[in-house]
Formats: sequence, C-alpha cells, structure tokens
Amino acid sequence: MNQKPSSAFIGASWVALMAGFAAYNIGLFNATMQLNEKGYYFTILIFGVFAAISVQKCVRDRLEGIPVTNIYYGIAWFCTILSIALLAIGLWNATLALSEKGFYAMAFLLTIFASIAVQKNTRDSLSAEPNSDKGF
Repeated sequence: MNQKPSSAFIGASWVALMAGFAAYNIGLFNATMQLNEKGYYFTILIFGVFAAISVQKCVRDRLEGIPVTNIYYGIAWFCTILSIALLAIGLWNATLALSEKGFYAMAFLLTIFASIAVQKNTRDSLSAEPNSDKGF
C-alpha cells in the first residue's frame, strides 16, 4: 500500500511533535530542579525519540522485506522500553507535585508517539512518489 498520507495528518503529526517537545522542554526550563536533573530528563526525551523512531523503521523495513538484524531490532525495542522506564523511575523518585509528574509523562509520551507518526509520514510520502529512490 503506497498511499501518501493526507496533508492534515502530516500537519497534525508535526504539530503534536512540536507541542510535546516544546511543552516538555519549557517545563524543564521553568522547573526548580538542579541542572543535572534537567539534563537527565532532556537526555531521556532525546533517547526515547531516537529509540522509538528506530523501532518504527525496523518494523517497517521488515514489512517491506528489507533485512534488519534481530540484534538491532531487539536493541531498538529495549531502548524504547528503557527510556520509558527511566522516565518513570525518575519521576517516581522526584520531589515534584503529582501534576508536574503527570505533565512530564504526558508530554514525553506525546513526543514519542508524534515522532513515530512524523517518521511514518515521511517514509510514506517518499515511497508514494513515482521514481522514488527511497532515501530514508
């Protein structure tokens, strides 16, 4: 199925990605935690985004018959789950209000989900183009 995603879905995916990423980072900027704690939470976000995109690419590659090693596929899943676990552990032990913990968790999950959608849209758009070199 080589159908290009709608402009509305592409736009909504990018808006969700930017909203989640911006909200999470604005929350970190305004937080009263130490700089090393802010760095921890920022690193988890970047790690999670990369890992989730990697999982999506591995799944899609396998569906399209592009070889993906089991070790890389496993590492991608492990890193995605690890980033979520590290965020949960960090928030569980943080001295933040429950509303702040919920805010960071939701902004994180929105960013992860939207990054997968943006990557999928990018790949679908490229594969729907005639004479695509599939440079993704």
